Amino acid sequence: MKEKGLLIVLSGPSGVGKGTVRKAIFSQEDTKFEYSISMTTRHPREGEVDGVDYFFKTREEFEALIEQGKLLEYAEFVGNYYGTPVDYVRQTLEEGNDVFLEIEVQGAQQVRDKFPEGLFIFLAPPSLSELQNRLVTRGTETDDLIQGRMNTARKEIEMMNLYDYIVENDQIEHAVGKIKSIVQAEHCKRERVQQRYLNMLEVE
Repeated sequence: MKEKGLLIVLSGPSGVGKGTVRKAIFSQEDTKFEYSISMTTRHPREGEVDGVDYFFKTREEFEALIEQGKLLEYAEFVGNYYGTPVDYVRQTLEEGNDVFLEIEVQGAQQVRDKFPEGLFIFLAPPSLSELQNRLVTRGTETDDLIQGRMNTARKEIEMMNLYDYIVENDQIEHAVGKIKSIVQAEHCKRERVQQRYLNMLEVE
């Protein structure tokens, strides 16, 4: 009996470094996760590629997919939609492959309702001042937008109880190591592997 893949959900406040940590994880040769690319209606940032970093859609295209039930989760965040295509995720998990989602906190709530067996990891900043510094340094938003993101971040940090693990993004390599260790441990959980061994006893 093939073990079903594990749905790994990484989320946290805007500016905490979700994308940077995800790219670092997938740059390692031993990473076996399948990355589920999110959709968004925001404009690409410098260096971002459609179909690699995100699927960039118009608002009309995105809302049509919502109506068709084609999204595992979606959220409107600072004036733009973000979401995850559902068919790819379900098929990949059934094939026994782990799926890695990097999504906003609102979206993670929806995924938790539909996939309670998933692994939910909250990426936290070392401090709120450091989070604000990262948003300012990014240089992609106005002061008002940064303040809006900081207000949202405070509310999101209060929602940590929705997650299984908290990983502080103090240094990228430390965060990556912790996340990969968490996934490895989850694969060894009794409830995930017990049936395989019970089946083995029946065969013998």
